[in-house]
This record gives sequence, C-alpha cells and structure tokens, in this order.
Amino acid sequence: MDSALIFEKTILVAILTLVTLGIAAYLTYGERKVAAFMQDRIGPDRAGKFGLLQPLADAGKLFFKEEFIPVNAEKWLFILGPAIAMVTATITSAVIPWGTELPIFGRVVQLQVADINIGVLYIMGIVSVGVYGIMIGGWASNNKYALFGAIRASAQMISYELSMGLALIAIIMMSGTLSLKEIVAQQPGMNWNIFYQPLGFIIFFVCALAECNRAPFDLPECETELIGGYHTEYSSMKLGFYLFSEYVNMFVSSALMACVYLGGYNFPGMDLISNPTLLGILQIAVMFAKITFFIFVFMWIRWTLPRFRYDQLMHLGWKSMIPLAIFNMLATGAALLIFN
Repeated sequence: MDSALIFEKTILVAILTLVTLGIAAYLTYGERKVAAFMQDRIGPDRAGKFGLLQPLADAGKLFFKEEFIPVNAEKWLFILGPAIAMVTATITSAVIPWGTELPIFGRVVQLQVADINIGVLYIMGIVSVGVYGIMIGGWASNNKYALFGAIRASAQMISYELSMGLALIAIIMMSGTLSLKEIVAQQPGMNWNIFYQPLGFIIFFVCALAECNRAPFDLPECETELIGGYHTEYSSMKLGFYLFSEYVNMFVSSALMACVYLGGYNFPGMDLISNPTLLGILQIAVMFAKITFFIFVFMWIRWTLPRFRYDQLMHLGWKSMIPLAIFNMLATGAALLIFN
C-alpha cells in the first residue's frame, strides 16, 4: 500500500470518526426534540438558536464534572469498561459503504474505509466484544445494582444477537457474500432486500432495538429497579462514553439496516447521473437520509411503547425471535432451491 493511499485512508478514518461523534452528540438533541414533539412540548431552546448548542453544553457539563472512582472498585477494569464500549461502537462503521467513490482535488476517494470481504462477520464480531465493556464496567464498580444491570445487559445482548445473526444468514444466502459493498451493489434502484425479506427485516429491527438497549428493551438501565444500571457508579466522561456509545451503536445499526435491507446508497435514477462528483454527494445524502429515518423510528418507539418486564423480554428473544428467524432462514433456502 503506497503512502498516498495510507494518507487518504487516515484522513477518511479521521473524518468518519469526527462525523460519527458529532452525530452521536446531536442525536441527544434530536432525542429531546422528538420527545418534546411527542409530548407537545418545545424541548431544548435556551442554548443557542433553537437549542442547537445544547449538545455542547451537555458535553461541557460532563467534561467538568468531578471524576471519581469508588474506593472498592477494580480501578483499571473500571476505566477499561467505558473505553471498550466506546471503541467497539466507533470501529464498527469502518466497513459501512457510504457510497461508491467521490472525486476530490484530482483524486478518487473510495467512500468505504475498509472494503473487506467479511464485513458482516466483522460487525457481528465487534458487536459481540462490546458486551465485555458493559459487563466489565458493571462488575468492576463493586455495586450490586450495577452488577445486576450488567448481567441483564449481557444476557439481553447475547440472546438477541442469535436472532440477528440468523436474520443476516438469510441475506447472505440470497446475496452469496459477506461483503457489505457487494450486498449493497446487488440492490440497484429500488430492488431492495426488504421486499424479499420482510420477516427478516422485522426480526433484525427488533433485535437492533434490544442490542442498543433502546426502549422497550432498556431493562439494563431500568431506574425503577436498578437506579442507573451498569453505569450507576460512573461520572464525568466515563459516563459520557457509555452514553455516547449507545447513540453511536444506534447510528451504526441504522447504517447497517440501510445497507442490508434498503439498498444503502442506491436510489432510483442513479445510473442516469453522469457527473461522478454529484453522484458521490447524492449517494452520501441518500445513505444519511435512510439512516435518519431509522433513527427517528428508534426515537419514536422509545416515546410510544412501554418497557417490557424482563421475563417478557427473554421470552420474546428465545421463544419468538429465534424460532421466527430459523423459519425465515429455512424458507429462504427453500425459495432459493425452487426459484434459483
């Protein structure tokens, strides 16, 4: 790999990281505005015009809060927990194709940081590692409520990862590849996988809600039973890392669903655009529009549906989602054999 390509990839990684963190910050603002809309309120409107500086005020508050570690906590694991949660959340976006290519300053930049042929497997593997950040943080706090929250979160995420993986297997069977770039390329125009895998999409979406600990699956942070859950003992930017990682996970989950089920950057009439710069910009805009739609649905559900009991959550995961995902996988295999 030549130095110019390494420099290009480094710049792309830096831009993607900053954009991801910026989006995660403003998702907190969006969440409050959506909640206000649902509840007939105004929402944040004091910090800047329309409250647009509210995420900066929140970040400043977290940054300047007192940083403490409980006396009986495992110090290094206590620090390692939020670090793992944040790192695993941010590096999953490396294999997301945001478009095909974009000519800039005489160079053609590929709009994907890492084009690996096992992109789907990479994301599932990194998501699995993210469980350790939550479990380590809850255990290292030496707080029973935090430990219970961490156990709940780990059991919930592991349970719903199974259904999510089975739903993705059906897509892999159809496309014949683990590469996200190839999966997106096989959905030109409006030929999206959601029309062939409606049940798989519903299963994946429900599992994404559970993986991101979003309502109605926010049992690990159920304040009526567990105070703040696994991050009860955290403050300042350690708490900020946990909160940010949830929003980054929601952003990446939305991007993955857009790629796998809604054609990613594809849109009708894309082949008619001859200007490569305009095409690259439109692809990025379409991709982010689809992500924004999913994020709005995430927030809409939070302020609409009540929280499950924990036994209901596990019953849904093991006795409903997994059988449905297995049925969907078998039905996809039978359809491929019959109509191939």
